[in-house]
Amino acid sequence: MKFHNFWLLLVASATIFTVAVAYNRPPPRKNLVLSPADDADSTTPQQVHISLVGKNRMRISWITDDHTPATVHYGTSSEKHEYSVTGTVSSYQHLNYTSGQIHDVTIGPLEPNTEYYYRFAPGSTVYSFKTPPAKFPIKFAISGDLGQTGWTQSTLEHVSKSNYDVFLLPGDLSYADTVQPLWDSFGRLVEPLASRRPWMVTQGNHDSENITANPVTFIAYNARWRMPFEDSGSGSNLYYSFEVAGVHVIMLGSYTDFQPGSNQYRWLVSDLKKVDRNKTPWLVVLIHAPWYNSNYAHQGEIQSVGMMDAMEGLLYKARVDVVLAGHVHAYERFNRVYNHVANSCGPVHITIGDGGNLHGLASNYTEPQPTISAFREASFGHGQFEVVNASYAKWSWHRNQDDESVQADSVSIINLASNPACNKLEI
Repeated sequence: MKFHNFWLLLVASATIFTVAVAYNRPPPRKNLVLSPADDADSTTPQQVHISLVGKNRMRISWITDDHTPATVHYGTSSEKHEYSVTGTVSSYQHLNYTSGQIHDVTIGPLEPNTEYYYRFAPGSTVYSFKTPPAKFPIKFAISGDLGQTGWTQSTLEHVSKSNYDVFLLPGDLSYADTVQPLWDSFGRLVEPLASRRPWMVTQGNHDSENITANPVTFIAYNARWRMPFEDSGSGSNLYYSFEVAGVHVIMLGSYTDFQPGSNQYRWLVSDLKKVDRNKTPWLVVLIHAPWYNSNYAHQGEIQSVGMMDAMEGLLYKARVDVVLAGHVHAYERFNRVYNHVANSCGPVHITIGDGGNLHGLASNYTEPQPTISAFREASFGHGQFEVVNASYAKWSWHRNQDDESVQADSVSIINLASNPACNKLEI
């Protein structure tokens, strides 16, 4: 095993990282298509997942084949659920497919770092979730381009053991493309995790009903995975922000208009102006198509090049700490960078589009490795971003090797808000 030391300024993200020994990459694994449980009927809740809403609320979403009340009973006891809230029921149609009944209920106020128990009807299955902490430390698990394969299942098993508080997914959830029942299968696959910890997602190209045509639509994604966009002043479920335990997270949409003057661009400018680094010293952004990428896959796409041209300056001036992306089916971490060169006040860019998709790994990288690229490897896996305090965090990438979670890359990150040389500039 080999160790490299990168001595940068105090604010540089990389201090020491580990280059893992070479290994034989595993073969593809079969696609998974999950059907309802054998004992399920038309009113059985399925595809249960939760997401953060505001400071102290949680959205609970689930689907039934037939109409049932959108009511959640919950409390801090597994046997007594003293609170109940009723929400909305909806469905959507795409070509000859009609979805099940999609239930969305927002519960709260909730206490931080607390286990809650919930059910949907008297005598029904009891679920539970833990709310994130209100202050540091907090741990995020991250993986993009999940899909539904045996490697997806392995990734989810590793994530479940990571003791994470919030899961972040930078696009390409189900790989349903236009096959709508695959959204149902994906919901069943992730329910064991997504019903117990909040999942915050943004869209990717495979979440669209139109892969190559315009206009791009996200009918299923918007209906099934409703995020708290209204709370951040966004007019679209495709881009939004949220705050948790001292971290301001911005989820951008690579597949909706991002040019200056667009709704998303104007919203981003407004959202960045609202960030208070005294309250949320960490600023993290998620996109799908990476802006920095030394893999041959997905080079030159407008969603990468055009969005970077339009928005990189905004993120740099706001002193964004980390930018997480998917799309490329491999892992790559860059040193702090801006405008294609190392910059100690630029974000750390990380591509983590290696959750387990059906298309396999993108194993061809450009040579020589760019100096701004600190670590790269075409393997399935997930990332962990543990924010320890207001100025220090630990990033680690865990490769799926022989079904064991192997930490192959790690780095300490000092956030930019704590460095006087990188004081936030006016946007």
